[in-house]
Amino acid sequence: MDVYLVRHAIAETRDPNRWPDDAERPLTRDGAERFRRAAGGLRRVALGVDDVLSSPYVRARQTAEILRDAAGWPSAVLSERLEATRSPAEAVSLLTRQDRGLSVALVGHEPFLSSLASLLLAGDEDAIGLELKKGGVICLGFPADCEPGHAVLRWHATPKLLRRLARAG
Repeated sequence: MDVYLVRHAIAETRDPNRWPDDAERPLTRDGAERFRRAAGGLRRVALGVDDVLSSPYVRARQTAEILRDAAGWPSAVLSERLEATRSPAEAVSLLTRQDRGLSVALVGHEPFLSSLASLLLAGDEDAIGLELKKGGVICLGFPADCEPGHAVLRWHATPKLLRRLARAG
């Protein structure tokens, strides 16, 4: 099983006057366009994504929609377990329910996704320091069971690298 951890694209700056509920904060126009180009690079390296699960926050949902439209990934199913304020351990149960032969993408937030990657790779969400830029992707592989500490790092791509891959095609 391959698991793609996708951080949402560049969002508007926090502003409690415009978005009293931060979950409603959207992507910027430029952030959406830059990620659309990055998704073209993902189309080249992340083949055969079977399921997409997304945080219900607007910026994550918009990122998942771009993945559907620009990378050809499936429409996202929203999961509260991927919200920014949740524990990464809650997301593990989403993965253990997946068919081992399928690949799944989780679209969410930082530091949640980096902590989840550390948990899946090392069995401890604080063991590995990772930086996942907005619009960046980490690909993890599970040779057997999808359990904490059993993942292997397949690759980690910044949005800049993904945009270059799109242009190279």
